[in-house]
Amino acid sequence: MRCISWNVNGLRAVINKGLFYTAFEAFDADVFALQEIKLQAGQVDLELPEGYHQTWSYAEKKGYAGTAVFSRETPLQTIHTLGLKPGDTGGTGDHGLPDPSILDTEGRLCAVEFERYWFICCYTPNSQDELRRLDLRLAWGRAFTRFAKRLAKRKPVVICGDLNVAHTEIDLKNPKTNHFNAGFTDEERADFSALLKAGFTDSFRHLHPETTGAYSWWSFRGRARENNAGWRIDYFVVSNDLAPLISEASIYPEVTGSDHCPIGLEIEL
Repeated sequence: MRCISWNVNGLRAVINKGLFYTAFEAFDADVFALQEIKLQAGQVDLELPEGYHQTWSYAEKKGYAGTAVFSRETPLQTIHTLGLKPGDTGGTGDHGLPDPSILDTEGRLCAVEFERYWFICCYTPNSQDELRRLDLRLAWGRAFTRFAKRLAKRKPVVICGDLNVAHTEIDLKNPKTNHFNAGFTDEERADFSALLKAGFTDSFRHLHPETTGAYSWWSFRGRARENNAGWRIDYFVVSNDLAPLISEASIYPEVTGSDHCPIGLEIEL
């Protein structure tokens, strides 16, 4: 089974560039997941090959966030929220942040149940400049780990998406200068470690534990992509019992159209 995940940074833009359908057809994936679709229901009529089921999670805010899963297998059910509540922040202090349940209005989760496994497409909140949204991002992370653990008690889980964290120093080009920046704080990295400790495996590091220079996101500034000054913040993470079934975990930097590139997972399910 082949799975693809791609933060498209605006699906309509990638379609208009003529790049989305080319990539979709070339990958010929069994499951194709998107993050940051930035659209609402009815704003695009996606013409996928016959046999694909389309599952969407839209943000209430127009032109913002959102996720989607396109699958050959018919979904049994879909979950769109983590159920965040007031008081779930409990992080690094009071920065006048809103109720964390606002994250459940942003279309950041598209969890689809199939016959043999759960597939979770996730777009983790960014902590933003000066870490002003760090508490919300950590609230999301804790709730997401609880959610994934709960589903894993029922069926194996495949998680994908833009998780907005570079886990280790080899997951970004310049770790020293980014240590206290969004996506590479000690708190965010510990949050990802907590997910793995809860019974999950980073598929790329499972097969490529020492590989460097493998990135999935590059800033639009400073010719970062041309110079491969990037970050690996897009992941396929699977239940530990699925790890031996992984045959390939790939990153596709040659596919353009977004500041992220697609990533892939091949697994014998």
